Amino acid sequence: MSLHEKFLTLDYNFGMKRVLLVILFMNLSLVFAAQGELSKQATAFYSDNNHHKTMDLILQINERDRTAQDWLLLGNVLADNGEDDNAAYNYQKAVLTDKKCYRAYYNLGNYYMKKGLTEEAINNYKKAINIKADNPYIFYNLGCAYLKKEDLRNARANFNKALMYKSDIPECHYNLAYIYQKQGKQKLAETYMDNYKKLTEDKVY
Repeated sequence: MSLHEKFLTLDYNFGMKRVLLVILFMNLSLVFAAQGELSKQATAFYSDNNHHKTMDLILQINERDRTAQDWLLLGNVLADNGEDDNAAYNYQKAVLTDKKCYRAYYNLGNYYMKKGLTEEAINNYKKAINIKADNPYIFYNLGCAYLKKEDLRNARANFNKALMYKSDIPECHYNLAYIYQKQGKQKLAETYMDNYKKLTEDKVY
């Protein structure tokens, strides 16, 4: 083989490698596109309360390729089916996949509250708030966790923060009435109880 022929052979080999890399990249792109479509469909089916189809679609996605949203939806379906421990595992996978998945932290907080692990619940609600600081229901649940600990000061602060973002949460007003009653602040207790009654009356059709 002449030197020229060797160069031709090398060029051919490099060319083949480039072709193989392009094919591999195209195949990976198709895989990611297909998985993205499965995720989109799963979200749509979950919105329609079709939990069986949601789970079926997500389970078709390889575990290492699942997004935080995939893990979150899988956890929600399991939680709705009463499989709380399995749901919590999936929420943990969601935050490992994306540390900004505040819904997973929020759901973990709810899981720990149900388990009676108040400190764990508080820690997860705080993580959710650090990411999503304008969600009233995270503040409300954090307030409930503090109330369970009889930490009235922090409970009151979080119920008030919840009302800053959404003023018509009846349970917030009820809990604040309870707190002010416990603190001997009768007028404030009556004000919040009146708010609670008005809000619950407005919901009666």
